[in-house]
Amino acid sequence: MGLPHLRVVQPDQTAAETSPLAAARVRRRLTVEEAAARARLPVDDVKSLEEGRIYRFPSVNEAIAATLVYATALGLSEREARQLAGLPVDPSRWSLRRWLAVVAFAAALGSLGWFVVLPEVRASEEAGTVSPVVEPSLPPPWEIRVDIFNGTDVPNAATVLANEIGGPLAYRVGTVENADRLDYVQTRVYYPPGSAPIAERLADAIGVQTTALPSGKDPNRLIVIVGRDRAAGG
Repeated sequence: MGLPHLRVVQPDQTAAETSPLAAARVRRRLTVEEAAARARLPVDDVKSLEEGRIYRFPSVNEAIAATLVYATALGLSEREARQLAGLPVDPSRWSLRRWLAVVAFAAALGSLGWFVVLPEVRASEEAGTVSPVVEPSLPPPWEIRVDIFNGTDVPNAATVLANEIGGPLAYRVGTVENADRLDYVQTRVYYPPGSAPIAERLADAIGVQTTALPSGKDPNRLIVIVGRDRAAGG
């Protein structure tokens, strides 16, 4: 789209090794493909759950449902569920259904709470609502494709922002990768000619600035490059 220095070199890094679901699978000496077959889920869905890429699901609720199915297929015990969820092992007995709920919410929401729940709280405090404001003259967010690139050396920075943009803000997330440069300081929304209004709407929602691109044919496509300000939790 005419943006120099935006060459994808490798996927944004993930932290699958810290995922409770991935840990449970490794304990059973299962590959991702074997675990997916056991759960009767697509391999890509299993990888997304383990890597926290919930924006790949149509909604957070569907991601939680998939987590429940996956945890059941792995056959987690009550004690293991509490250990993987980071909860103290309680000698009292709970029902299996209750334990599955614990591990599902701990795995799906525990890894995503910082960038799904907190943005909603922040939006509620600043605007009095958790729903993105859609001006009548602008296309709704779900018709806008947003490609997100990590312009820093902070692992998973693009994925974190992609979950916020594709989750509570309801945009259609496209590419999520690393940029070829890792020295971006400020996070910005880049837009093609004529797309300033939709770029400003997204920029206001995530608290960043916009930059115009010299060219671009798709008026409903935006690019976000994550800088150190957002990668560091700003």
